Amino acid sequence: MARLFGTDGIRGKANYYPMTCEIALGTGRAVGTFAKNNGYKTVIIGKDTRISGDMLEAALASGITSTGMDVLLAGVIPTPGIAFLCSDNQDAGAGIVISASHNPFYDNGIKIFKHDGTKLSHKEEIMIETLILDSQIVSQEVVGKIAIIPDGLQKYSDFLLSKFPFKKLRKKLKIIVDCSNGAASKISHLIFDRTLFEAQFISDLPNGTNINDNCGSQHTIQLQKRVLMEKADLGLAFDGDADRLIAIDEAGAEITGDKILSICAKYAKENNKLKNNIVVSTIMSNMGLTEFLSAYGIQHIRVEVGDRRVLEEMQKCDAVIGGEDSGHMIFLDNHTTGDGMLSALRLMEVILKTKQPLSKLASEMTVYPQVLINIEVAKSKPEIMKNSLIADTIKAIEEKLGKNGRVLIRYSGTQPLLRVMVEGPDQKTTEQYCKELCDCIRANI
Repeated sequence: MARLFGTDGIRGKANYYPMTCEIALGTGRAVGTFAKNNGYKTVIIGKDTRISGDMLEAALASGITSTGMDVLLAGVIPTPGIAFLCSDNQDAGAGIVISASHNPFYDNGIKIFKHDGTKLSHKEEIMIETLILDSQIVSQEVVGKIAIIPDGLQKYSDFLLSKFPFKKLRKKLKIIVDCSNGAASKISHLIFDRTLFEAQFISDLPNGTNINDNCGSQHTIQLQKRVLMEKADLGLAFDGDADRLIAIDEAGAEITGDKILSICAKYAKENNKLKNNIVVSTIMSNMGLTEFLSAYGIQHIRVEVGDRRVLEEMQKCDAVIGGEDSGHMIFLDNHTTGDGMLSALRLMEVILKTKQPLSKLASEMTVYPQVLINIEVAKSKPEIMKNSLIADTIKAIEEKLGKNGRVLIRYSGTQPLLRVMVEGPDQKTTEQYCKELCDCIRANI
């Protein structure tokens, strides 16, 4: 069997391998066995708003209960909400989220959390894959029960708001919230209706097929226009499962993960809350982030793409702030995993306490022009650097860029795509080098 797990769980087109009911059933059995073997009684399941979520939820729950484990259904809830509910329930040995994050509605995925609210390690993923193939892992004598968690969203929103005493701050913010017609749609109201913020909501009416459809963290034009039209202080854009955040400043400019990391890291450093003076991000982060952090005496550690890799490095070096430019931000002093809503609250805390508009806070970090092109490839994913023509082209571009840029090539962990990224001193040069390299790759693979 081909490896099921990519960079963020199992993902694919719903009702097509590997996102079939059969695989979901086997995954349920595997996760139930995993949790049972560790001495737990329950597995919690949550989902985003995709139409295929109910189908996969039923298959997963059937697989879990066949091992004798009970299932708690949290319904539509952000991915980090399941991480919280796991860590908050002493009987829960695992949590499963049914979501394909920022992908279109016809895709879906399965993400798995352990009892402590952290994601599976690579070794544990391999263990789960082995168990998925084992049809004998059922309980012949005991069958589990399925129940609904009636207050999961309320508990999760209470947890988030407990970290930020906004009611003590006199200044209000006018915000526009783009819920991406996804898992943020309900909890955004629960959060912001309980604060002093003046909040308006868009893309908060999911129908099963409109999740991420020209809205959310990857499609911010609608939000940018609304922020300007309403003269708002801030726009917040979440992805389908609300573990990512992209912000919009009061001037309508998009503020991505790197800049949000820079703002939060500087504020934490100035308030003696940046443990070990370290920020962790991925190799996709802009060079400007490294320069900004260095100027404030903060060490910047880069890892391979994926929030799990960021988290593992943060745990290794005992850091509390990390993330990706895509909007995944992890604040280990508040939560065990990336959380879009938590990131939004952290960002608003900085804006309120510094009394600075987001545009001013974001302007301190210089962003180098970055061009990213995706090239469709065969599923076999050829070894690019073994082709001498491609390798020579990369070397030549790197020599021309020198210290003023870089080239990064990597395969997507979830799609048959080769991602080609070039960073350079100006937009024209960067686009030219990226096109030159992509033309070479297309001609030689």
